[in-house]
Amino acid sequence: MSELNIVILAAGKGTRMRSDLPKVLHKVGGTPILHHVITAARKLSPQKIIVVYGFGGEQVQQQTPGADLSWVLQAEQLGTGHAVQQSLPYLPEQGKTLVLLGDVPLVDVEACREMLSQADQHLVVQTFIKQDPTGYGRIVRNAQGEVVAIVEHKDASETERNIQEVNTGIMAMPNAQLKHWLGQLQNNNAQQEYYLTDIIAMSVNEGRTVLPHVVADACSVTGINSKQDLQQIEREYQYRQALQLMAQGVTLLDAQRIDIRGELICGRDVSIDINCVFEGNVTLEDGVYIGPNCVIKDAVIARNTTLAAFTHIEQAKVGQESKIGPFARLRPGTHLANETHVGNFVEVKNASIGQGSKVNHLSYVGDASVGAHVNIGAGTITCNYDGANKHKTVIEDDVFVGSDTQLVAPVTIGQGATIAAGSTITKDVPAQTLTLCRAREQRSIQGWKRPQKVKK
Repeated sequence: MSELNIVILAAGKGTRMRSDLPKVLHKVGGTPILHHVITAARKLSPQKIIVVYGFGGEQVQQQTPGADLSWVLQAEQLGTGHAVQQSLPYLPEQGKTLVLLGDVPLVDVEACREMLSQADQHLVVQTFIKQDPTGYGRIVRNAQGEVVAIVEHKDASETERNIQEVNTGIMAMPNAQLKHWLGQLQNNNAQQEYYLTDIIAMSVNEGRTVLPHVVADACSVTGINSKQDLQQIEREYQYRQALQLMAQGVTLLDAQRIDIRGELICGRDVSIDINCVFEGNVTLEDGVYIGPNCVIKDAVIARNTTLAAFTHIEQAKVGQESKIGPFARLRPGTHLANETHVGNFVEVKNASIGQGSKVNHLSYVGDASVGAHVNIGAGTITCNYDGANKHKTVIEDDVFVGSDTQLVAPVTIGQGATIAAGSTITKDVPAQTLTLCRAREQRSIQGWKRPQKVKK
């Protein structure tokens, strides 16, 4: 098999997007459109990926990393043929080239492989059947069914406009012929542009067969030219992600109401309720349940953990058998051990919470280290910021913090200590004591015994 080069056309401004952002940087599934195309290209293992850029070029390059990418500027947008001409210095004499479009994110990689299997000797054009072909280049065939031309909509006759087989813009061909044809392109058309599609007629005139490759999946060849197109492809992308999850055994309460904006890895027997958003890299281990309306970004949720409705998690790790929410927020740097409880209207930031500990109601735990089997009562806050610097609160194992307590950092609460409700703690608390501070005084009671639950 000959060397494969891929040229991605990504120079267009996207006027109909009505945006200052280059069209190829608008996002599908949380990822720029162009990145989807590049990912598909890489799956074909090319020797070279050439990206032809134009409008917003510096921004496009900055937001599209990759040492394997060659960037070529199309300073003036004079048509698809002109765009491919800019890549000629990067194409070797031998080998073959696949042309992809930077605004078509749902590229069918298998269809491209099938095209490339014939592109060592032939020009191969990808086509599909469209019920309303308005605006698309029409595929003109001869009596034997061979492709003899692609006629752009504005240049088509009434008879040609009735053709429903249309050009996708994706094609593959030998480099030698491509270089030869690009040198003969002219702009004698309504748009005064250099059409890459004109190489079909050139090939036919030279007696070469042009092979069509018809695809059934219209979305895999649909370009994004407007915000309406963007929304339609977004929903199609999300539905395809949902189908993949269900094929892996994930239970989705409604496959139409899930958004994956990154990578979601799920174990066995995971269940996800409606309207959940997953961003960045998220892992849900075996038996995890995600309630409705949760937003999870760059997080690991360990097995058999339950997230109740409206929980928000970002850059955090949650241990096994934990219960989070509803209306809980885990901010960056949160690390929860196994069997922890973080309840409604609780916010945790840059803090570790040990095994079996509970923060069940209306509390803020920030810049803290919380030990195992700690109970933090409702309305408790760690006062971690003095207006200039952040300070740490340390709560050792088996501590009980009463409701409406303020822990003014830096402060350490010793193992087994109890803080009476309504206290403002500004000094370290000794282990195994009851400490209260409801006026000016703070005192510790040695030998105090915590109340025990009455066995039923």
